[in-house]
Amino acid sequence: LESIRSGDRIRGYLYAVRPEVKGPQLFVSRTMPELLTELFKLEVPEVSEGLIEILKAARDPGSRAKIAVRSNDPRLDPVGACVGMRGSRVQAVSNELNGERVDIILWNENDAQFVINAMSPAEVASIVVDEDSHGMDIAVSTDNLSQAIGRGGQNVRLATELTGWNLNVMDITDAEEKGEQERKKIMDLFMQDLDVDEDVASILVQEGFASVDELVYVPAKELLQIEEFDEGIVDELRNRARDALLLQAIVSEEKLDQTVPSEDLLKMEGIDKELAFQLASKGVVTMEDLAELSVDELSEIAGLDPVKGGELIMTARAPWFEDEHPSE
Repeated sequence: LESIRSGDRIRGYLYAVRPEVKGPQLFVSRTMPELLTELFKLEVPEVSEGLIEILKAARDPGSRAKIAVRSNDPRLDPVGACVGMRGSRVQAVSNELNGERVDIILWNENDAQFVINAMSPAEVASIVVDEDSHGMDIAVSTDNLSQAIGRGGQNVRLATELTGWNLNVMDITDAEEKGEQERKKIMDLFMQDLDVDEDVASILVQEGFASVDELVYVPAKELLQIEEFDEGIVDELRNRARDALLLQAIVSEEKLDQTVPSEDLLKMEGIDKELAFQLASKGVVTMEDLAELSVDELSEIAGLDPVKGGELIMTARAPWFEDEHPSE
């Protein structure tokens, strides 16, 4: 917390003006990310002139911050320009914010590379992108793990806010184990849905295929580039994939017709109609069914993040506690 006394000269971000009877009321913040952007405009001429853009800022006010920058002039180094000679420019901003350390991050249109940059100063060994959950698993060496996470999770939290991706940091060993489990899961899926042996399933996984859908929609020429596959194998795989998708669609439609969420689940706080029917299609029909799930189980069924999933489960369990403490 800052100690500010009447008469002190400070810089802040004016974010609202509210008309009042006695005159307009001004709302100023020194903790909002926008203040960081405005301070760099004052200290870095290239930013104020539009040659360098600050695309996003994330702050832990008074402690640490990250800003993502890019140059509109290929001759300019946006990171170097914001840092300044011997760090003079970034230091001036830091001093204004009571020593708040600022990481200057180079923006990249490739999301994975942007995340790698945002994890600085930690070095990323590998990264796995999950578009469906909008998350990334980031593997770092054991020696680098504490730096990647940061004190109290600060580094990964700021990187998450800066990039907009859900980031999960783990050491290389854990990442390899998780990757192997995922590969095994996908191989089992191919072996079951396509009725292929382990060798064919392994080849598909090695080539980057993760679902039956991809085999249907990917151009045949891409499959033909796989050394072990000829035209006959490719045609057969695509036919089996189409049959598998058709069967899944029929089964899903039957389940949707037969499974309807209960009234209490439909009316439960935090549950919309779409989510209720999604849960019901997986056998979670009542609030009681939801209450009996673990956070991991709910995340797997509905793709919810752990925090949201935990809140829903606790809401569903509320009647349990009411039963334990009946009103007198």
